[in-house]
Amino acid sequence: MSIVKSFAIGSGDMYYIGHGSDNFSIIDCSLPEDRMGSILAELSSESKDKGITRFISTHPDQDHISGLVELDDHLRIVNFYCIANAATKKNPTEDFKRYCSLRDSEKKAFYLFKGCKRRWMNQSNDERKTSGLEILWPITTDADFKSALADAAAGMTPNNISIILRYRVENGPCMLWMGDLETDFMQKIEDKVDIPKCDILFAPHHGRDSGKVPKGWLERIDPGLIVIGEAPSSYLNYYAGYNIITQNSAGDVLFESDVNRVHIYVGDNAYSVDFLEDEGFDHSHGLYYVGTLSV
Repeated sequence: MSIVKSFAIGSGDMYYIGHGSDNFSIIDCSLPEDRMGSILAELSSESKDKGITRFISTHPDQDHISGLVELDDHLRIVNFYCIANAATKKNPTEDFKRYCSLRDSEKKAFYLFKGCKRRWMNQSNDERKTSGLEILWPITTDADFKSALADAAAGMTPNNISIILRYRVENGPCMLWMGDLETDFMQKIEDKVDIPKCDILFAPHHGRDSGKVPKGWLERIDPGLIVIGEAPSSYLNYYAGYNIITQNSAGDVLFESDVNRVHIYVGDNAYSVDFLEDEGFDHSHGLYYVGTLSV
């Protein structure tokens, strides 16, 4: 059984995956001062029995690497997954400097691109099973991606060098992350990316309207649930016609995989939705059971 947790930490993204195999993955980093200690303790506890821990950076915007210094000092990151890039910042933070150090490390960095293979990210052997992770984008030779890389290298926004990441659980849910890809860029690459059916979509750019997923992709993904991140409500797109959970209201969200379904827990005990099945589970993981999604 695997669990995926999405932290509600204000302006930023941070997730972890406790894989059913001997793997633990952290996706992005945003550690607010008032939760830093508890989140770092949780990551240590949840990963302590795993043989492989990896950090996956979707892109190096500050709200996706905030607290990276503390995270690296605490966990001693040895598997740092990111896009090969030369992003710069006019006024680099200590977190961005640490990002660059890890990004440029010959021993720690692994560069992501469409279809890349790595033990034990998506390849199994006799020692350890795969984590079920797959990179759908970028295509590093693509002209639009190269243009986004050049913008990031010139100190402009790195949003559009974000990866598209899929996580699949055997007989369980398929989940999709897109970092902070912006709508106009997604429209440029819409026909270049083989977007699959997935059960749960974490809306890019925290669910902002500026990161609305193109209609063609949404039709192909056909998500049973879209998770809307934290941003001022006036900036959000609520994906009319789709089932959503909004982290502004729900707080932390945890997904517990089961056979052909996923049990969902949230941080706010008053939060509810009407599209999930009630299988009568007790509250768990320090969160409140809100229902089950069939997949």
